[in-house]
Amino acid sequence: MKTKWKIVIGIVVLLMVGAGVFASVKYSQRGIVTVQTGHALKQDLASIVTASGEIKPKNYINIGANAQGDLTEILVKEGDHVKKGQLLARIENVQPEADVTAQKATLASAEADAAASEAAQKASETNVDTMLATIDQSKADLEKAQVEFRRGTELFNQHLIARQDFDQRKATFDGMKAAVAVSEARLAQSKAQLAQSAASTASAQRHVAQIRANLTRYNDVLKKFDSYAPLDGVVTNLPVRVGESVVQGIQNSAGSTIMTIADMSIITSEVKVDETDIVNVKLGQLADVTIDAIPNQIFKGHVIEIGNTAIVRSTGLAASQSTTSNQEAKDFKVVVALDNPPEDLRPGLSSTAKITTATRVQALTIPIQALTVRQKGDLGPKPKDPKVVQPKLSPAEEKANKEEIQGVFVIANGKAAFRKVETGITGATDIEVTAGLKEGDEIVTGTYQVIRTLRNDTAVKVDNTPPVKTTT
Repeated sequence: MKTKWKIVIGIVVLLMVGAGVFASVKYSQRGIVTVQTGHALKQDLASIVTASGEIKPKNYINIGANAQGDLTEILVKEGDHVKKGQLLARIENVQPEADVTAQKATLASAEADAAASEAAQKASETNVDTMLATIDQSKADLEKAQVEFRRGTELFNQHLIARQDFDQRKATFDGMKAAVAVSEARLAQSKAQLAQSAASTASAQRHVAQIRANLTRYNDVLKKFDSYAPLDGVVTNLPVRVGESVVQGIQNSAGSTIMTIADMSIITSEVKVDETDIVNVKLGQLADVTIDAIPNQIFKGHVIEIGNTAIVRSTGLAASQSTTSNQEAKDFKVVVALDNPPEDLRPGLSSTAKITTATRVQALTIPIQALTVRQKGDLGPKPKDPKVVQPKLSPAEEKANKEEIQGVFVIANGKAAFRKVETGITGATDIEVTAGLKEGDEIVTGTYQVIRTLRNDTAVKVDNTPPVKTTT
């Protein structure tokens, strides 16, 4: 045999042996699934709820028109800082101002009349006092004259005095009686005049009180033509100009808004939190707030308010007022107060709040993608002979087999064994495991398609080689 045929035969034999070895290896690897793995690790973990919204002051008030007319003055401009009670704007007020002026004149006249009535009453009181003193003196003189008259009568009857002396004493006594009667009559007249003066004074005082009440009402009407700052703050909105007509609000109709005053001492980020996350948000929780207009800065804050009304995401209306389907996504309002807001912050700026809802120190964690769900019936032992007909299960057994169990696949002896786990808080990429694993356990973390279809006790091959990036 020639040498070249020997070489050819040798090559053929080598190829056949190689093909056999390759076929043997492939046959032995039949049913092996390539997986990516990671390990259960202990690390600090934080559960964060992220929501977007806008910057708003904690307290702001829309200054509306309380009267109808043309704006004659606007004394501030947008961005001005104002103090509580400061005059902001004026509406044309010729008629109400004239009413106040007229009422003040009427009040002055009524007060003068009341003063005159009070003076007359005081004069009557003085006259009554004088008459009382006069009567007291006259009664004293009458008693004295009566004593003299009695004594004179006794002496005259005893013929000890002349008749002329007796007649004089009698005349004096009768004159004093008449004087007392006249004084009492004058006193009654003075008292009547006093009562009349008192009634006149009371009427004048009531008239003054009525005019003062009217003046208060007119002043209140006039004041409504001026707008004042209800709090210290900043003018954040000024939608009107001098000369424009404004109207006050009435039932079922809003009035004109002259401006908006915002209390910038407390700045908040008002965000909308998804309904699936709102149960984890609590008052006082810390948050990191970023503002689109101020990049590369994080502002610290804390939750101060949590809304109780669901808001339909597509319409922005409360769920109770929405006419659309109740299956739409819903949000809840959450207000985060900024601890140290910058002075140049403006309401309406877009913001994002990352609220820390829970933290764990050195918690046992696994990657979130490793967590999967299997039905209880898929985890039991497989029949040795698939051709053998299995007995029919009862409804209770079928229901039990459909129970879903949460767990991960743990690598053990070259196989992926499903293990039930209990979980705690969820971080950005990892989740806490409270039971079912121990630190260092190797678990299947990828790929997603493998984890979704992997079966219990499947032989696996670990390949954690990072994927090669392709350039286009």
